[in-house]
Amino acid sequence: MPSEDTDGSDRRLVEGWQGRFFEDFAVGDIYKHPYGRTVTETDNVWFTNLTMNANPMHFNEAYAAETEFGERLVDGTFVIALAVGMSVVDVSANATANLGYDEIRHHAPVFHGDTLFAESEVIEKRESDSRDHVGIVTTELRTYNQDDELVLTLERTPMVLKREAAEPSAAAPTGWPDGVGTQPEDLS
Repeated sequence: MPSEDTDGSDRRLVEGWQGRFFEDFAVGDIYKHPYGRTVTETDNVWFTNLTMNANPMHFNEAYAAETEFGERLVDGTFVIALAVGMSVVDVSANATANLGYDEIRHHAPVFHGDTLFAESEVIEKRESDSRDHVGIVTTELRTYNQDDELVLTLERTPMVLKREAAEPSAAAPTGWPDGVGTQPEDLS
């Protein structure tokens, strides 16, 4: 139940960020995804163990110390997952499916303590041949460390809802069931 208005101001339900819909994408647009993320030793150890990656380069300090890098490397599939996750807010918050990840390239190693930043460039956009309510968007996802060193690139192709199919509103944003939380009638 909403709290009572005690200062005399009008209350209103305000629409927040709904993510991009198919119509919002244009080839050549670049989205610098908000926030950087520092990769911790815990991230790497847990992810390596969860995925059963048995390469000692990720979890054996003595082994890794004897390699050309002199220390453990962050699991490359963690870097992919983190970069894709960072891009969701701008690219696929309204996706119904990811159709593919292509041209994946690790350009430089990632170490514990590196802070990663990601951006996506729209390289292709087209209507779906089989579904009227979505379109297909391909982006190049680029990930950099704190020293502006490119560490990862990949192409990502999600199927993204068209705005009319999603019908987002302040009362029912993407992911919220109808009727949950404050509703317009609660503000009367």
